[in-house]
Amino acid sequence: MHIRNAKQEDIPHIVRLEHRHEFHTFIGTWPEAKHAKTFADEDSAYLVVEDDEQEVVGYAILLGVASTDQSIELKRVVISAPGQGHGKQLLHFIANRVFNEYKAHRLFLDVYETNPRAKHVYATFGFAVDGVLREAAFRDGHFYSMTLMSILDREYHARHSTGA
Repeated sequence: MHIRNAKQEDIPHIVRLEHRHEFHTFIGTWPEAKHAKTFADEDSAYLVVEDDEQEVVGYAILLGVASTDQSIELKRVVISAPGQGHGKQLLHFIANRVFNEYKAHRLFLDVYETNPRAKHVYATFGFAVDGVLREAAFRDGHFYSMTLMSILDREYHARHSTGA
């Protein structure tokens, strides 16, 4: 597994991963044009995960990287084959970049209430529940609530500098 900054030519691979049926209930889906626009924004950062054959097998989107608020949103994380530890490796990479390179104070995300696996991964990593965004997402004719979670720089460093 290799993590790198995404390139413009990675966007079709990102869209293909994002639109896989098994991810439909856990993440949003954007058209290629929206990804291209977000990718071009200096306030965003795209990362891709490649396998040993340099095939894109995952990605993440960070928003707010240029913000003076020092609060960065982990907008999206997708790993094509969950349960193999790649998501945790990507999360470590992201947090390290957010807190050590971008010098952010806070990393936050929202996760569907119906995604206990992701909520568990984030909680185990050190994210705290900030609250619930009640019926904040509309998909397939239904509203879904989202759990808002965050980790602060001091919490990350205290937890992960000792190998926790």
